[in-house]
Formats: sequence, C-alpha cells, structure tokens
Amino acid sequence: MPNPEATLLQSWHHNAQPWIDAVRSGAIESRRQVTDQAILLAVLGRQPGRVLDLGCGEGWLLRALADRGIEAVGVDGDATLVEAAQAAGSRHVQVASYAALAAASVDIGHDYDLVCANFALLHQDIIPLLSAMNALLAPAGTLVIQTLHPWAVAAGDYQDGWREETFAGFPGQWQPMPWYMRTLSSWINALDMAGFTLGALQEPQHPQSPVPQSLLLVAERR
Repeated sequence: MPNPEATLLQSWHHNAQPWIDAVRSGAIESRRQVTDQAILLAVLGRQPGRVLDLGCGEGWLLRALADRGIEAVGVDGDATLVEAAQAAGSRHVQVASYAALAAASVDIGHDYDLVCANFALLHQDIIPLLSAMNALLAPAGTLVIQTLHPWAVAAGDYQDGWREETFAGFPGQWQPMPWYMRTLSSWINALDMAGFTLGALQEPQHPQSPVPQSLLLVAERR
C-alpha cells in the first residue's frame, strides 16, 4: 500500500495550480459562504499583531490580514503555492516541509501572537508539529485551527483513519488526496499533548445547511 503521507504531499504538488484557481475564483462554496470568514474572524478576534499562517497556500489569508494592518508570515510545503502568494504581494512567505518545521530545522521566526492552520493539518502525526508551533508562540500566544468537521465527513465511520478527497465537482485536473480524519476527542488530545489548552470550540455552519461546515479550535499555550 502506498505511503499516505508521501501521497498527500505529492497530491498537493500536483493540485497546486487547480487549487490556486479554485480559491481565487471562489469555486469552493463552503469557503465562500462560511469558512473563510470564520477563520478570519477567529484570528481578528484575538487582536494579534503578528501571525504565522501554517500551510498558507496561495496566500489569501496573508493578504486579508495584511490589509488589516497585521504582520502576517506564511509557510507552505509547496513551492508553486508559495510563489503564487509572493506574486500576489506577500513578502514574508517561504517553503518548508512540515517535517522540517517539526524538527525546528528551518527558521521561520518566533514570538508570534498567533499561529493559524486553516485546513492545513491533514496528516496523521501532528503532535510534533503542534509542539513546534507552541515553541514559536509568545508566552500568551494562541493557536487557531480550522479543519473539516469530523462528524460531518465521517459517513457513519466515526473513528480516526485515512480518508480520500477526490475533488469531485471541482473544475480542473485533480489528483485524489489522502487525508487523516481524527475525531473531536483526538483533536483535543493532540492539543493537550502538544502543550495547549482548548479555549474555545466553534462549528461554523451555513443557515441553510443541516451540518457544520467546519470545526474551529482556539487553544492557548499551557
């Protein structure tokens, strides 16, 4: 069986340009209607002066924060996405793998007021990475995570495990992407093991949808 971690990374390299096009054209309805605003409000609500966007993609959140006077630094594992963010005006953005970040072998700054990960934690072993993010935060720093809501995507199988996103219905040529689903308790346990205390939990929902569009976790350094 192929290594899902390696396949996940490879799929992002393949899907980078279709992803840029989808985000910038507003083709992803849940993002356009609910989740983009949810993560932005969650970050702004903490009134940070300096933010690290982990898995920044093509940089839309970096630009939104910069427009509001917040120093926003981005990091992503795919060079095409980082180049797109730079071309759109984000100067403080660089390529780094999650393995390198977890090992603290790359310098992306420190003393951040807030680290955010918007649909960016898709692999299995996230605790070393979360611990590394903890170390980059200022003493009263905050971690904000938005992810797929486990209950909404479980499809009757509510347990930790690898799933597959096929991008069905998305325009463009996509490669299926493995991603690791974790239950709510697993998310909370991961935060605890990485030195965080859960401060708030939100379930952003469209008023016309019977299921939440995402899970949003706000955690503080312990």
